[in-house]
Amino acid sequence: MKLEKLVSKLDVLAVQGDMERDITGVQIDSRQIVDGNLFVAVRGTVADGHNYIDKALEKGAVAVLCEEIPADAQEGATYVKVANTEQSVGQVATTFYGAPTSKLKLVGVTGTNGKTTIATVLYEMFRYMGHKAGLLSTVCNYIDGEAVPTEHTTPDPITLNALLARMVEAGCEYAFMEVSSHSVVQNRIGGLNFVGGLFTNITRDHLDYHKTFENYIKAKKQFFDNLPETAFAITNADDKNGLVMVQNTKAQVKTYSVQSPADFKAKIIECHFEGMYLDINGKEVGVQFIGKFNVSNLLAVYGAAIMLGKSEQEVLVALSAMKPVNGRFEALRSPSGYTAIVDYAHTPDALENVLNAIHGVLEGKGEVITVCGAGGNRDKGKRPLMAREAVKQSDRVIITSDNPRFEEPQDIINDMLAGLDEEQMKKVIAIVDRRQAIKTACVMAKPGDVILIAGKGHEDYQDVKGVKHHFDDKEEVRACF
Repeated sequence: MKLEKLVSKLDVLAVQGDMERDITGVQIDSRQIVDGNLFVAVRGTVADGHNYIDKALEKGAVAVLCEEIPADAQEGATYVKVANTEQSVGQVATTFYGAPTSKLKLVGVTGTNGKTTIATVLYEMFRYMGHKAGLLSTVCNYIDGEAVPTEHTTPDPITLNALLARMVEAGCEYAFMEVSSHSVVQNRIGGLNFVGGLFTNITRDHLDYHKTFENYIKAKKQFFDNLPETAFAITNADDKNGLVMVQNTKAQVKTYSVQSPADFKAKIIECHFEGMYLDINGKEVGVQFIGKFNVSNLLAVYGAAIMLGKSEQEVLVALSAMKPVNGRFEALRSPSGYTAIVDYAHTPDALENVLNAIHGVLEGKGEVITVCGAGGNRDKGKRPLMAREAVKQSDRVIITSDNPRFEEPQDIINDMLAGLDEEQMKKVIAIVDRRQAIKTACVMAKPGDVILIAGKGHEDYQDVKGVKHHFDDKEEVRACF
Protein backbone atom coordinates (compact mmCIF):
# COMPACT_ATOMS: atom_id res chain seq x y z
CA MET A 1 0.00 0.00 0.00
CA LYS A 2 1.23 3.51 -0.81
CA LEU A 3 2.32 5.52 2.24
CA GLU A 4 0.10 8.42 1.20
CA LYS A 5 -3.00 6.19 1.26
CA LEU A 6 -1.93 4.57 4.52
CA VAL A 7 -1.89 7.87 6.43
CA SER A 8 -4.76 9.50 4.50
CA LYS A 9 -7.14 9.38 7.51
CA LEU A 10 -4.66 11.01 9.90
CA ASP A 11 -4.21 14.67 10.72
CA VAL A 12 -0.65 14.94 9.32
CA LEU A 13 1.35 17.92 10.69
CA ALA A 14 4.52 17.60 8.56
CA VAL A 15 6.18 15.33 5.99
CA GLN A 16 9.81 14.85 5.06
CA GLY A 17 10.51 12.54 2.12
CA ASP A 18 8.65 10.58 -0.56
CA MET A 19 4.95 9.80 0.18
CA GLU A 20 4.59 7.60 -2.91
CA ARG A 21 6.67 4.72 -1.61
CA ASP A 22 5.20 1.24 -1.14
CA ILE A 23 4.69 -0.01 2.42
CA THR A 24 4.89 -3.77 3.07
CA GLY A 25 3.70 -3.73 6.69
CA VAL A 26 3.28 -1.68 9.88
CA GLN A 27 5.21 -2.24 13.13
CA ILE A 28 5.52 -0.58 16.56
CA ASP A 29 8.31 -2.97 17.63
CA SER A 30 11.62 -2.19 15.87
CA ARG A 31 12.72 -5.83 16.38
CA GLN A 32 9.87 -7.03 14.13
CA ILE A 33 10.74 -4.74 11.19
CA VAL A 34 11.29 -6.24 7.73
CA ASP A 35 12.14 -4.51 4.44
CA GLY A 36 9.62 -1.92 3.31
CA ASN A 37 7.83 -1.50 6.67
CA LEU A 38 6.42 1.64 8.25
CA PHE A 39 7.70 2.05 11.82
CA VAL A 40 5.33 3.81 14.21
CA ALA A 41 7.26 5.42 17.09
CA VAL A 42 4.93 5.16 20.10
CA ARG A 43 5.72 6.60 23.53
CA GLY A 44 4.85 3.52 25.63
CA THR A 45 4.71 2.97 29.38
CA VAL A 46 8.12 1.25 29.38
CA ALA A 47 9.99 2.59 26.33
CA ASP A 48 9.76 5.48 23.84
CA GLY A 49 9.65 4.27 20.23
CA HIS A 50 11.36 7.51 19.11
CA ASN A 51 14.59 6.10 20.58
CA TYR A 52 14.39 3.15 18.19
CA ILE A 53 13.83 5.00 14.90
CA ASP A 54 17.42 4.50 13.64
CA LYS A 55 17.33 0.81 14.61
CA ALA A 56 14.05 0.38 12.66
CA LEU A 57 15.57 2.06 9.57
CA GLU A 58 18.68 -0.15 9.85
CA LYS A 59 16.41 -3.22 9.81
CA GLY A 60 14.70 -2.13 6.59
CA ALA A 61 11.94 0.35 7.50
CA VAL A 62 11.45 2.92 4.73
CA ALA A 63 9.12 5.29 6.57
CA VAL A 64 8.50 6.49 10.12
CA LEU A 65 5.34 7.82 11.76
CA CYS A 66 6.45 9.98 14.68
CA GLU A 67 5.61 12.94 16.93
CA GLU A 68 9.00 14.59 16.34
CA ILE A 69 11.06 14.35 13.13
CA PRO A 70 14.64 13.69 14.34
CA ALA A 71 17.24 16.46 13.81
CA ASP A 72 19.53 13.86 12.22
CA ALA A 73 16.84 12.46 9.88
CA GLN A 74 18.25 9.84 7.52
CA GLU A 75 18.34 10.57 3.82
CA GLY A 76 16.15 8.29 1.75
CA ALA A 77 13.66 7.62 4.59
CA THR A 78 10.25 9.28 4.84
CA TYR A 79 9.11 10.88 8.10
CA VAL A 80 5.45 11.65 8.79
CA LYS A 81 4.69 13.79 11.85
CA VAL A 82 1.41 13.59 13.82
CA ALA A 83 0.40 14.96 17.22
CA ASN A 84 -0.08 11.53 18.88
CA THR A 85 1.25 8.28 17.41
CA GLU A 86 -0.49 6.13 20.05
CA GLN A 87 -3.85 7.49 18.86
CA SER A 88 -2.86 7.12 15.19
CA VAL A 89 -1.54 3.56 15.11
CA GLY A 90 -5.00 1.94 15.29
CA GLN A 91 -6.25 3.93 12.29
CA VAL A 92 -3.08 3.14 10.29
CA ALA A 93 -3.40 -0.59 11.10
CA THR A 94 -7.10 -0.58 10.17
CA THR A 95 -6.33 1.13 6.83
CA PHE A 96 -3.42 -1.23 6.04
CA TYR A 97 -5.53 -4.35 6.72
CA GLY A 98 -8.50 -3.13 4.68
CA ALA A 99 -10.83 -2.06 7.54
CA PRO A 100 -11.72 -5.64 8.62
CA THR A 101 -14.38 -4.54 11.13
CA SER A 102 -16.44 -3.06 8.28
CA LYS A 103 -16.71 -6.61 6.89
CA LEU A 104 -17.77 -8.51 10.03
CA LYS A 105 -19.82 -7.79 13.16
CA LEU A 106 -17.53 -7.09 16.11
CA VAL A 107 -18.90 -7.21 19.69
CA GLY A 108 -16.73 -6.07 22.64
CA VAL A 109 -17.06 -7.27 26.23
CA THR A 110 -15.63 -5.20 29.09
CA GLY A 111 -15.72 -5.32 32.90
CA THR A 112 -13.64 -6.78 35.74
CA ASN A 113 -15.04 -10.33 35.82
CA GLY A 114 -16.89 -12.47 33.27
CA LYS A 115 -15.33 -11.11 30.05
CA THR A 116 -13.74 -14.41 29.02
CA THR A 117 -16.85 -16.49 29.72
CA ILE A 118 -19.18 -14.13 27.85
CA ALA A 119 -16.94 -13.64 24.80
CA THR A 120 -16.13 -17.37 24.57
CA VAL A 121 -19.74 -18.55 24.98
CA LEU A 122 -20.87 -16.07 22.30
CA TYR A 123 -18.16 -17.39 19.96
CA GLU A 124 -19.13 -21.03 20.67
CA MET A 125 -22.84 -20.21 20.36
CA PHE A 126 -22.61 -18.55 16.96
CA ARG A 127 -20.47 -21.42 15.63
CA TYR A 128 -23.05 -23.84 17.06
CA MET A 129 -25.68 -21.88 15.10
CA GLY A 130 -23.71 -22.48 11.89
CA HIS A 131 -21.82 -19.20 11.54
CA LYS A 132 -18.11 -18.72 11.07
CA ALA A 133 -16.86 -16.61 13.99
CA GLY A 134 -13.68 -15.30 15.59
CA LEU A 135 -12.66 -14.85 19.24
CA LEU A 136 -10.14 -12.49 20.85
CA SER A 137 -9.73 -13.49 24.51
CA THR A 138 -7.42 -13.90 27.51
CA VAL A 139 -7.32 -17.69 27.09
CA CYS A 140 -6.81 -17.97 23.33
CA ASN A 141 -7.66 -16.24 20.05
CA TYR A 142 -9.60 -18.23 17.46
CA ILE A 143 -10.07 -17.69 13.74
CA ASP A 144 -13.15 -19.86 13.30
CA GLY A 145 -11.73 -23.22 14.50
CA GLU A 146 -8.03 -22.28 14.32
CA ALA A 147 -6.37 -21.48 17.67
CA VAL A 148 -3.90 -18.58 17.79
CA PRO A 149 -2.07 -18.26 21.16
CA THR A 150 -2.49 -14.99 23.03
CA GLU A 151 -0.13 -12.82 25.14
CA HIS A 152 -2.52 -10.07 26.34
CA THR A 153 -6.28 -9.75 26.93
CA THR A 154 -6.35 -7.24 24.06
CA PRO A 155 -3.41 -7.35 21.59
CA ASP A 156 -1.72 -4.23 20.15
CA PRO A 157 -3.63 -2.53 17.26
CA ILE A 158 -1.46 -4.06 14.53
CA THR A 159 -1.76 -7.65 15.81
CA LEU A 160 -5.48 -7.00 16.40
CA ASN A 161 -6.18 -5.81 12.85
CA ALA A 162 -4.03 -8.58 11.37
CA LEU A 163 -6.10 -11.17 13.29
CA LEU A 164 -9.40 -9.52 12.30
CA ALA A 165 -8.25 -9.43 8.64
CA ARG A 166 -7.49 -13.17 8.84
CA MET A 167 -11.00 -13.70 10.26
CA VAL A 168 -12.51 -11.84 7.29
CA GLU A 169 -10.37 -13.90 4.92
CA ALA A 170 -11.59 -17.11 6.62
CA GLY A 171 -15.20 -16.00 6.02
CA CYS A 172 -16.07 -15.06 9.62
CA GLU A 173 -19.34 -13.11 9.94
CA TYR A 174 -18.87 -12.31 13.66
CA ALA A 175 -16.03 -11.61 16.07
CA PHE A 176 -16.28 -11.47 19.86
CA MET A 177 -13.62 -9.67 21.83
CA GLU A 178 -12.58 -9.03 25.43
CA VAL A 179 -11.84 -5.32 25.80
CA SER A 180 -9.46 -4.61 28.70
CA SER A 181 -9.26 -1.24 30.42
CA HIS A 182 -5.58 -0.99 29.36
CA SER A 183 -6.56 -1.38 25.69
CA VAL A 184 -9.05 1.51 25.88
CA VAL A 185 -6.59 3.90 27.56
CA GLN A 186 -3.73 2.87 25.24
CA ASN A 187 -5.88 3.25 22.09
CA ARG A 188 -5.34 -0.40 21.12
CA ILE A 189 -8.94 -0.54 19.84
CA GLY A 190 -8.67 2.77 17.91
CA GLY A 191 -10.07 2.56 14.39
CA LEU A 192 -12.23 -0.53 15.10
CA ASN A 193 -15.96 -0.47 14.42
CA PHE A 194 -18.05 -2.23 17.11
CA VAL A 195 -21.67 -3.22 16.47
CA GLY A 196 -22.18 -3.85 20.19
CA GLY A 197 -20.63 -3.53 23.64
CA LEU A 198 -21.36 -5.49 26.84
CA PHE A 199 -20.60 -4.42 30.43
CA THR A 200 -20.22 -7.16 33.08
CA ASN A 201 -19.31 -5.49 36.40
CA ILE A 202 -16.57 -3.41 37.95
CA THR A 203 -14.61 -4.14 41.11
CA ARG A 204 -11.09 -3.39 42.30
CA ASP A 205 -8.47 -4.56 39.75
CA HIS A 206 -5.42 -3.21 37.85
CA LEU A 207 -4.92 -0.33 40.30
CA ASP A 208 -1.17 -0.86 39.83
CA TYR A 209 -1.77 0.64 36.36
CA HIS A 210 -4.80 2.96 36.73
CA LYS A 211 -3.77 4.23 40.22
CA THR A 212 -7.37 5.04 41.29
CA PHE A 213 -10.70 3.23 41.04
CA GLU A 214 -12.17 6.36 39.36
CA ASN A 215 -9.58 6.13 36.55
CA TYR A 216 -10.41 2.44 36.13
CA ILE A 217 -14.14 3.22 35.82
CA LYS A 218 -13.40 6.03 33.34
CA ALA A 219 -11.37 3.65 31.15
CA LYS A 220 -14.26 1.16 30.96
CA LYS A 221 -16.81 3.93 30.37
CA GLN A 222 -14.77 5.42 27.51
CA PHE A 223 -15.44 2.24 25.50
CA PHE A 224 -19.22 2.89 25.66
CA ASP A 225 -18.81 6.65 25.11
CA ASN A 226 -17.14 5.84 21.78
CA LEU A 227 -19.78 3.39 20.45
CA PRO A 228 -21.69 4.68 17.38
CA GLU A 229 -25.47 5.22 17.43
CA THR A 230 -25.90 2.18 15.15
CA ALA A 231 -24.48 -0.08 17.90
CA PHE A 232 -26.10 -1.61 21.00
CA ALA A 233 -24.83 -1.31 24.59
CA ILE A 234 -25.93 -4.00 27.06
CA THR A 235 -25.21 -3.30 30.72
CA ASN A 236 -25.54 -5.15 34.02
CA ALA A 237 -28.29 -3.39 36.03
CA ASP A 238 -27.19 -5.32 39.15
CA ASP A 239 -23.85 -3.51 39.25
CA LYS A 240 -23.97 -0.08 40.88
CA ASN A 241 -21.88 1.35 38.03
CA GLY A 242 -23.88 -0.46 35.32
CA LEU A 243 -25.97 2.56 34.30
CA VAL A 244 -23.03 4.96 34.78
CA MET A 245 -21.22 3.09 32.00
CA VAL A 246 -23.89 3.87 29.41
CA GLN A 247 -25.04 7.33 30.53
CA ASN A 248 -23.18 9.10 27.68
CA THR A 249 -23.31 6.46 24.98
CA LYS A 250 -24.96 7.09 21.60
CA ALA A 251 -25.66 3.35 21.27
CA GLN A 252 -29.04 1.69 21.93
CA VAL A 253 -29.04 0.73 25.63
CA LYS A 254 -30.41 -2.56 27.01
CA THR A 255 -30.12 -3.95 30.55
CA TYR A 256 -29.84 -7.40 32.15
CA SER A 257 -30.45 -8.42 35.75
CA VAL A 258 -31.03 -11.28 38.16
CA GLN A 259 -32.39 -8.93 40.87
CA SER A 260 -34.49 -6.17 39.35
CA PRO A 261 -36.61 -5.36 36.28
CA ALA A 262 -34.57 -5.36 33.06
CA ASP A 263 -34.80 -6.09 29.33
CA PHE A 264 -33.15 -9.47 29.91
CA LYS A 265 -34.09 -11.08 33.24
CA ALA A 266 -33.34 -14.46 34.84
CA LYS A 267 -33.79 -16.42 38.04
CA ILE A 268 -32.41 -19.75 39.26
CA ILE A 269 -35.01 -22.51 39.59
CA GLU A 270 -32.61 -25.29 40.60
CA CYS A 271 -28.83 -25.66 41.04
CA HIS A 272 -26.36 -28.64 41.13
CA PHE A 273 -22.62 -29.05 40.47
CA GLU A 274 -23.63 -30.36 37.02
CA GLY A 275 -25.57 -27.20 36.10
CA MET A 276 -28.71 -25.12 36.70
CA TYR A 277 -32.31 -24.73 35.58
CA LEU A 278 -33.06 -21.08 34.81
CA ASP A 279 -36.02 -18.95 33.93
CA ILE A 280 -34.91 -16.44 31.28
CA ASN A 281 -37.54 -13.88 30.24
CA GLY A 282 -40.30 -16.32 31.22
CA LYS A 283 -38.84 -19.40 29.45
CA GLU A 284 -37.19 -22.34 31.24
CA VAL A 285 -33.78 -23.63 30.15
CA GLY A 286 -31.23 -26.08 31.54
CA VAL A 287 -27.58 -24.93 31.37
CA GLN A 288 -24.24 -26.58 32.20
CA PHE A 289 -23.01 -23.60 34.25
CA ILE A 290 -23.14 -23.01 38.02
CA GLY A 291 -23.56 -19.90 40.18
CA LYS A 292 -25.39 -16.60 40.23
CA PHE A 293 -22.44 -14.84 38.58
CA ASN A 294 -22.77 -17.25 35.64
CA VAL A 295 -26.49 -16.46 35.39
CA SER A 296 -25.40 -12.84 34.79
CA ASN A 297 -22.82 -13.96 32.22
CA LEU A 298 -25.39 -16.08 30.35
CA LEU A 299 -27.91 -13.21 30.40
CA ALA A 300 -25.32 -10.97 28.73
CA VAL A 301 -24.78 -13.68 26.09
CA TYR A 302 -28.55 -14.08 25.63
CA GLY A 303 -29.03 -10.31 25.26
CA ALA A 304 -26.20 -9.94 22.73
CA ALA A 305 -27.51 -12.82 20.61
CA ILE A 306 -31.03 -11.30 20.60
CA MET A 307 -29.60 -7.88 19.62
CA LEU A 308 -27.67 -9.58 16.81
CA GLY A 309 -30.99 -10.74 15.39
CA LYS A 310 -31.34 -14.29 16.75
CA SER A 311 -34.71 -15.65 17.90
CA GLU A 312 -35.41 -16.39 21.58
CA GLN A 313 -35.95 -20.09 20.91
CA GLU A 314 -32.75 -20.44 18.87
CA VAL A 315 -30.71 -18.73 21.60
CA LEU A 316 -32.13 -20.86 24.45
CA VAL A 317 -31.49 -24.11 22.56
CA ALA A 318 -27.90 -23.02 21.91
CA LEU A 319 -27.42 -21.91 25.57
CA SER A 320 -28.41 -25.36 26.82
CA ALA A 321 -25.64 -26.89 24.67
CA MET A 322 -22.84 -24.56 25.83
CA LYS A 323 -20.10 -25.75 28.21
CA PRO A 324 -18.12 -23.77 30.83
CA VAL A 325 -14.92 -22.08 29.66
CA ASN A 326 -11.52 -23.62 30.45
CA GLY A 327 -10.51 -22.72 34.01
CA ARG A 328 -13.76 -20.94 34.84
CA PHE A 329 -15.64 -22.80 37.63
CA GLU A 330 -14.46 -26.18 36.36
CA ALA A 331 -15.74 -28.92 38.65
CA LEU A 332 -13.60 -32.07 38.99
CA ARG A 333 -15.12 -34.94 41.00
CA SER A 334 -12.68 -37.08 43.01
CA PRO A 335 -13.06 -40.88 43.25
CA SER A 336 -13.31 -40.49 47.06
CA GLY A 337 -16.39 -38.25 46.85
CA TYR A 338 -15.22 -34.64 47.20
CA THR A 339 -15.29 -32.00 44.47
CA ALA A 340 -12.46 -29.70 43.38
CA ILE A 341 -13.36 -26.45 41.61
CA VAL A 342 -10.64 -24.74 39.55
CA ASP A 343 -11.37 -21.08 38.88
CA TYR A 344 -9.52 -17.98 37.62
CA ALA A 345 -10.93 -15.80 40.46
CA HIS A 346 -8.12 -13.38 41.32
CA THR A 347 -10.02 -10.40 42.73
CA PRO A 348 -11.93 -10.20 46.05
CA ASP A 349 -15.23 -9.86 44.17
CA ALA A 350 -14.57 -12.85 41.90
CA LEU A 351 -13.62 -14.96 44.93
CA GLU A 352 -16.85 -13.92 46.68
CA ASN A 353 -18.91 -14.86 43.58
CA VAL A 354 -17.35 -18.30 43.26
CA LEU A 355 -17.69 -19.09 46.97
CA ASN A 356 -21.33 -17.92 46.91
CA ALA A 357 -21.95 -20.28 43.99
CA ILE A 358 -20.36 -23.20 45.88
CA HIS A 359 -22.50 -22.53 48.99
CA GLY A 360 -25.58 -22.23 46.75
CA VAL A 361 -25.07 -25.86 45.71
CA LEU A 362 -23.74 -27.29 48.99
CA GLU A 363 -26.52 -25.80 51.15
CA GLY A 364 -24.49 -26.54 54.30
CA LYS A 365 -24.03 -30.24 53.51
CA GLY A 366 -20.22 -30.15 53.25
CA GLU A 367 -17.17 -28.05 54.11
CA VAL A 368 -15.31 -25.62 51.83
CA ILE A 369 -11.51 -25.57 51.66
CA THR A 370 -10.08 -22.65 49.66
CA VAL A 371 -6.59 -22.53 48.16
CA CYS A 372 -5.64 -19.04 46.96
CA GLY A 373 -2.84 -16.50 46.63
CA ALA A 374 -2.20 -13.14 44.96
CA GLY A 375 0.03 -12.16 42.05
CA GLY A 376 3.38 -10.44 42.54
CA ASN A 377 4.15 -6.94 41.20
CA ARG A 378 0.45 -6.13 41.02
CA ASP A 379 -2.06 -4.20 43.17
CA LYS A 380 -0.92 -4.90 46.74
CA GLY A 381 -4.05 -3.36 48.24
CA LYS A 382 -6.23 -6.30 47.24
CA ARG A 383 -4.09 -8.92 49.03
CA PRO A 384 -5.57 -8.59 52.55
CA LEU A 385 -9.04 -8.28 50.96
CA MET A 386 -8.55 -11.60 49.11
CA ALA A 387 -7.56 -13.35 52.36
CA ARG A 388 -10.54 -11.87 54.22
CA GLU A 389 -12.99 -12.92 51.50
CA ALA A 390 -11.60 -16.47 51.45
CA VAL A 391 -11.81 -16.81 55.26
CA LYS A 392 -15.33 -15.35 55.43
CA GLN A 393 -16.84 -18.13 53.31
CA SER A 394 -14.52 -21.11 53.88
CA ASP A 395 -14.07 -23.65 56.65
CA ARG A 396 -10.31 -23.88 55.97
CA VAL A 397 -8.05 -21.62 53.88
CA ILE A 398 -4.60 -22.38 52.49
CA ILE A 399 -2.74 -19.24 51.38
CA THR A 400 -0.12 -20.04 48.75
CA SER A 401 1.82 -18.71 45.73
CA ASP A 402 0.17 -17.40 42.55
CA ASN A 403 2.60 -15.98 39.95
CA PRO A 404 4.97 -14.27 42.43
CA ARG A 405 6.84 -12.70 39.48
CA PHE A 406 9.73 -10.66 40.89
CA GLU A 407 8.50 -10.57 44.50
CA GLU A 408 9.32 -13.05 47.25
CA PRO A 409 6.33 -15.46 47.63
CA GLN A 410 6.49 -15.28 51.44
CA ASP A 411 6.21 -11.45 51.32
CA ILE A 412 3.00 -11.69 49.27
CA ILE A 413 1.59 -14.28 51.68
CA ASN A 414 2.47 -12.00 54.62
CA ASP A 415 0.59 -9.12 52.93
CA MET A 416 -2.47 -11.38 52.65
CA LEU A 417 -2.24 -12.60 56.25
CA ALA A 418 -1.96 -9.01 57.50
CA GLY A 419 -5.66 -8.60 56.68
CA LEU A 420 -6.74 -11.25 59.20
CA ASP A 421 -7.37 -11.05 62.94
CA GLU A 422 -6.44 -13.70 65.50
CA GLU A 423 -9.79 -15.50 65.26
CA GLN A 424 -9.65 -15.64 61.44
CA MET A 425 -6.07 -16.94 61.53
CA LYS A 426 -7.32 -20.13 63.25
CA LYS A 427 -8.83 -21.23 59.91
CA VAL A 428 -5.68 -20.48 57.90
CA ILE A 429 -2.40 -22.18 57.04
CA ALA A 430 0.24 -20.78 54.69
CA ILE A 431 2.12 -23.09 52.31
CA VAL A 432 4.45 -21.31 49.87
CA ASP A 433 4.67 -24.25 47.42
CA ARG A 434 1.42 -24.29 45.40
CA ARG A 435 1.71 -27.99 44.56
CA GLN A 436 2.03 -28.84 48.26
CA ALA A 437 -0.90 -26.51 49.08
CA ILE A 438 -3.18 -28.33 46.61
CA LYS A 439 -2.03 -31.75 47.93
CA THR A 440 -2.73 -30.62 51.51
CA ALA A 441 -6.26 -29.48 50.58
CA CYS A 442 -6.94 -32.86 48.94
CA VAL A 443 -5.72 -34.69 52.04
CA MET A 444 -8.01 -32.54 54.25
CA ALA A 445 -11.13 -33.02 52.09
CA LYS A 446 -13.79 -35.51 53.17
CA PRO A 447 -16.58 -36.98 50.98
CA GLY A 448 -19.10 -34.22 50.21
CA ASP A 449 -16.57 -31.38 50.72
CA VAL A 450 -15.54 -28.86 48.09
CA ILE A 451 -12.01 -27.56 47.44
CA LEU A 452 -11.80 -24.25 45.60
CA ILE A 453 -8.44 -23.69 43.87
CA ALA A 454 -8.57 -20.04 42.88
CA GLY A 455 -6.45 -17.57 40.97
CA LYS A 456 -4.97 -19.33 37.94
CA GLY A 457 -7.80 -21.15 36.16
CA HIS A 458 -6.68 -21.78 32.56
CA GLU A 459 -3.05 -20.74 33.16
CA ASP A 460 -0.56 -23.59 32.83
CA TYR A 461 2.47 -21.86 34.35
CA GLN A 462 3.88 -20.17 37.45
CA ASP A 463 5.64 -16.86 36.70
CA VAL A 464 8.75 -16.75 38.95
CA LYS A 465 11.59 -14.20 38.49
CA GLY A 466 10.71 -13.65 34.83
CA VAL A 467 10.54 -17.37 33.97
CA LYS A 468 7.30 -19.24 33.27
CA HIS A 469 7.53 -22.72 34.84
CA HIS A 470 4.92 -25.29 33.75
CA PHE A 471 2.21 -25.60 36.39
CA ASP A 472 -1.44 -26.51 35.86
CA ASP A 473 -3.90 -26.56 38.79
CA LYS A 474 -6.09 -29.16 37.07
CA GLU A 475 -3.12 -31.49 36.44
CA GLU A 476 -2.13 -31.17 40.11
CA VAL A 477 -5.67 -31.98 41.29
CA ARG A 478 -5.93 -35.02 39.02
CA ALA A 479 -2.54 -36.25 40.30
CA CYS A 480 -3.92 -36.01 43.85
CA PHE A 481 -7.04 -37.94 42.85
